[in-house]
Amino acid sequence: MQFEEIKSFINEKIPDAVQGEDLESTPQALLVDANFIHQVCDFLHANEKTYFDSLSCISALDNGEEKDSVEIVYNLYSIPFDLHLMLKVNLKRDQPQIESVSNIWRTADWHEREAYDLVGVQFNNHPDLRRILLPDDWEGFPLRKDYVEQEKYHDVKVKY
Repeated sequence: MQFEEIKSFINEKIPDAVQGEDLESTPQALLVDANFIHQVCDFLHANEKTYFDSLSCISALDNGEEKDSVEIVYNLYSIPFDLHLMLKVNLKRDQPQIESVSNIWRTADWHEREAYDLVGVQFNNHPDLRRILLPDDWEGFPLRKDYVEQEKYHDVKVKY
């Protein structure tokens, strides 16, 4: 199944989910409405024609104040069909929230925790959303464009 077939297949079953495409990315990406990401992922995982059995990565990118968005990128892979697919979702920057897909792919647990820890994305219904790389009491989200590093952490100088 090729990219256009996958797009049509999703549009058939979940008509309002796909908002566009990014043909310049590798692999090619579908732009998905945030309200439908869990439904789309579940559909792509459970359907025997696509069976995206592997979530390779979830990345969170702060697009800054100018674009006023945080982008979440899902890299999916179907081992039996040797298919790669990227899904992209744009969230409002001031309160980035999206449904967790950790109940579909167990690997999402750590990927979502990393996106929360570094960019501040809230994954609704995540079983254990807490920091994974930084201490629990760390202030802010270091990969946000407006992040200001704290001077000290537990009386230890942070900036050099």
